Amino acid sequence: MQDCIFCKIVNREIPAKVVYEDEKVLVFHDINPVAPIHLLLIPKQHIPHLLAADEVDEALLGHLQLVAGRVAKDLGLEEKGFRLVTNNLKDAGQVVFHLHYHLLAGRPFGWPPG
Repeated sequence: MQDCIFCKIVNREIPAKVVYEDEKVLVFHDINPVAPIHLLLIPKQHIPHLLAADEVDEALLGHLQLVAGRVAKDLGLEEKGFRLVTNNLKDAGQVVFHLHYHLLAGRPFGWPPG
């Protein structure tokens, strides 16, 4: 998608502070963090939101989850934990319509979240 900011980050048209990358996923720091650790995990493939994913995306979605755990371990979050969040559509707070997960850590979080 030519106007998608996350696709532009994947294509290196916009810089990002990348912490992990493989052939399917990119993980980078959020430019407006809401926690001491606030990373975004995105598939390199453009999927607007979780509801747009289907069976062919199953392996990719599972890979995103595994990458989240791997990155959390690399950051030493096994003891204190982290929150992994995805917002789907406008009323849930989705601003960029490219599927993404927020990995949040470094402070206590309350429940319910919003």
